Formats: sequence, structure tokens, C-alpha cells
Amino acid sequence: MGKKSIATLIAALAAGSLVTGAPNPRAEAAEPGAGGPSPGSAGASLAPGVDLDTVTIPELQAHMAEGSLTSSALTRAYLQRIKDINPKINAVLRTDPTALRQAAASDARHRHGQTRGPLDGIPVLLKDNVNTRDMPTTAGSLALAGAPPDTDAVLVTRLRDAGAVILGKTNLSEWANFRAEKPTSGWSAVGGQTANPYVLDRNPCGSSSGSAAALAASLAQVAIGTETDGSIVCPAGMNGVVGHKPSLGLVSPSGVVPISAEQDTAGPMARNVTDAALTLSVLGGGDAPRPGSSPGPLKELTRPGSLRGKRIGLWRLPSLGPEVDAVMTRTAEKLRAAGAEVVEVTPPYQARLAELEFPALLSEFHREINAYLATRHGPRNLTELIDFNRTHPAERTCFAGQQLFEKALAAPPTTDPAYRAMRAELKHLSRRSLDETLRAHHLDAIAAPTNPPAWTTDCARGDNDVIPSSTPAAVAGYPSLSVPAGFVNKLPVGLLLMAGDHHDAELLSLGAGVERRLDAWRAPRYLPSVGPEASRSPGEGGDDGAGPGAGRP
Repeated sequence: MGKKSIATLIAALAAGSLVTGAPNPRAEAAEPGAGGPSPGSAGASLAPGVDLDTVTIPELQAHMAEGSLTSSALTRAYLQRIKDINPKINAVLRTDPTALRQAAASDARHRHGQTRGPLDGIPVLLKDNVNTRDMPTTAGSLALAGAPPDTDAVLVTRLRDAGAVILGKTNLSEWANFRAEKPTSGWSAVGGQTANPYVLDRNPCGSSSGSAAALAASLAQVAIGTETDGSIVCPAGMNGVVGHKPSLGLVSPSGVVPISAEQDTAGPMARNVTDAALTLSVLGGGDAPRPGSSPGPLKELTRPGSLRGKRIGLWRLPSLGPEVDAVMTRTAEKLRAAGAEVVEVTPPYQARLAELEFPALLSEFHREINAYLATRHGPRNLTELIDFNRTHPAERTCFAGQQLFEKALAAPPTTDPAYRAMRAELKHLSRRSLDETLRAHHLDAIAAPTNPPAWTTDCARGDNDVIPSSTPAAVAGYPSLSVPAGFVNKLPVGLLLMAGDHHDAELLSLGAGVERRLDAWRAPRYLPSVGPEASRSPGEGGDDGAGPGAGRP
């Protein structure tokens, strides 16, 4: 995605946001009791028309440009929400003590007409596997809880150069859910358990759980997540927010605690597609050096994301249960009513992808984590990390296992011909899976349910998450985007959109149109429980090619 397409996308989304606004927060909920205002709203104290639950970055920048809002006031409002609401959900690990100083510097730039782009003065939370030189970066593990890294991750440098306010760090599934065979998503030894803001005894899914839960609770304007397979999009879907997994290589992985260079990427998470796209415009560019400002002027002010004439392939995934399938049926009806053509599809090769993915990741993790640990204080390699967990009881308070660590230690090296053949087959089949489906049906995107309704968090059982929809794009390195689609039993369900390699701009533009048509976002109500889980667990029935669950890394 080049600078021209990013600039065009920014302009289109900004115009659409300012013309049409965010999804209506006062509309009737998808189910009785599924919506309602979140407690502790600070919007009324900021500026007329500023509601932290629904305001977009272009709207915030407009207020700052006219002088009715400052970054300092916005940052204070988010810090207050963290103080008021975070104890309910345990999503934010720590706030940056320099946040208000960063905001004051942005205010000075705004006063002097020297703003650096759309994120100047916008508070951002970072997943705690993204290196920050001035705050701990732990990946949720006590093994890394000592001195901070020596340098920022490349993406953090881009955010700072763009004027964003680094608000703090979010909790995550320890080691991005790549430690135990049956982990509990949202739990780490450093941060404890993150709760789903919609229903507090339910799970937030995936390793970017704290980033998604924090956004659902409006504890920052945007957040950064990371994904190897599902850990941006699943928590986005399960917490009712937007998550974009960019094309592989679009966002630099340098300074992010790794699992696999062949699949890892950081990406933006937000409460609306506009904000996700604007954040991507700052993050994007891989490792290439660039100036501090975001790319390109806002030239083409057009309404984005029209669905008329778009062709979308619906991959139903009945294994996620009849309630989720009913959400997909209603989604298809709404998209057709907006002029889109929706055809049912089943991308091929899913069983083989599920069979090969984790063995390949084991070899890659051993290589990647050894290289990363060599840059940090603490265990210097995977062997020492395994020993650390064995000798620190606090690492075993939710689940004791580190089977994936142990298997990775014994896995063939990435120089092994069998491993190389496996990764080559994975890349080939995953890309064919999407490319052939897109071409055969002349599709603009493939859509699927992002997630089932959130399961009850249970350390003894672990996750209940056989969710195959994220795998094709994750393994292929293609972009995917989750937007809110509806509710099942007061719990959010997302719609996952997938497109071809580096078609991120087109996917985000389409996603903005889908988001506005579905209008499915509702603020969380922090319900303590909603009764027993559905009798049919995800993964029962149907053959969607899903492999054994091991969390969402």
C-alpha cells in the first residue's frame, strides 16, 4: 500500500467520518440489554459534542484545530477513565508518567500550526510486548519484568514522531498465548486476568486482549495489538471493537516480542474503522526510514466505502454455532440491502493449514525468541526461560503448562529441509486458499464470523477457542479486518473481512462501509454474568478445517 493510496484512504475516511459520524450509540441494541452507556463518561467535560465512546480522530482534530479541545484535556480524561474503570476489567498494566508532558508538547504544536499529522495529540495504548525504552516491556512474564528495553520498537518511534501521546501499556496473554497448550487468554503473571467489558466473567480472547478490552471501555482513542494468528481480530470481535491485521511487512516487527517472522505483525485497534486506518497511516512503511509526519495531504474528499456493486464471499463457519450463523444471515441481508452482492464460499485447504501451522511456528519461535532474549536483561534463551518458569511459582498461578516452549525447544531448526518444505507449503496453500476464492467468485473481499460469543474465563479449563476464520490471512500474510456485526446473549460477534496481499487500503475502505451499514457497535455495560454458556461449544459439528485450540497467538 503506497503513500498515494494511504493518503486517498485517509481523506476518504476523514470525510466520511465527519459527514456521517460514528455508528449511532443511542440506537436500539441488537439484543435487549446488549447496549447502553458506559459508566464514568468524561465526554461532557471536554467539549460540546465530544463523547469518548463515539468520537473519531478527525472530529478530535477538528476540535483541537478550532481551540475547543486540547490534547492535555483529552489525555487527562482518558487517564481519569483508566482510574475509574480499569479496576473492573484489568486491561491497562501501567500508564506513562510522561503522558501529560507529551500532550502539552502537542498542544504547543497545535497553537503554532506545526501539527505532525492525524495522530498528533491522540492518546494511544500499546500492548506490553511492544518495546518502550522508558516503560517495562514484559510480554506478561516476570522473566522480563526488570529493566526496560534499551530502545523503542520501530512502530513506537513512528508514533512518537507523529505526535501521538503514548498513554501506557496493556495486559496481554502471557508470551502472546504461545506458552501452554491450554492457556487462558487475557492472563499473565505480570498483569493477572483481563475481563471482557461486556460480561465480566467472560473471556476477552487472543493475546491482544488488554488492548481490545481497554478500547471497548474507552480507556484510549486507539491501541496497538499484535497477531500471529487471530490475536488482533479475535479480541476485537469478542470485545466489540475494530481490529486490523495488516499485510505482512507493512508494519515493522522490529522491537516486538516475536513468535514467527513469517506471520507476526502489529496492527491498529480502535472503536471505528476511520481511527484504525489513520493509525495504520502512521504505523505503515515497514523498516524503511521516513520523516516524522504522516504521508500525503488530504486531497480527495469523497464519501468512502460504498457497498453498491461490491462482491463479498460469505464463509459461514457453522462450527461456531447457530446463533453466530444467524448473525451472519442478518449481516448478509443488510449488505445486500446496501447494494452488495453476497455469495457463499468455502476457502479450500483449511484442514491442511491447520495441520501444518503449529509445527512450523514451533521451529520459528525457537529461532525468534532466542534472538529477542539476547537483547534483554533476564533469561538469554528459551532453555533459560523454561527454567525460569519452573522455579517461579507465580508463573503457574493460572495454568502451569509451558508445553509449547518445550516443544519449540525440541523442534527442528529452521534450517531443516522438512521445516522449509512445511513453511513453503503453508505459504503456497494459504495464498491459494484466498486468491483462488477471490478470483473464482470475482470478490472484493471474503467475510466470515470473527469469533463465537465469549466463553467463561476458567483457568482450570483454559480457552474454548477453535476459531478457524483468522488462519488463511494470518498464514498467507494477507490483511484482515474485524468490525462489529451483532450480539449473541449480550456478547459481541465480529465480522472478519479478508482481501488480497497489500490490499489494506481497499479493505479498510470497504470495512468503513460495512461498519456504517451494520451499525452494530454498542457500549459495554460491565454485566457480572449472563448465565450458563450455550449448550453447543465452538468447534462442535461441521468440518471447517480447524485444528486443536492453543489460544490465539
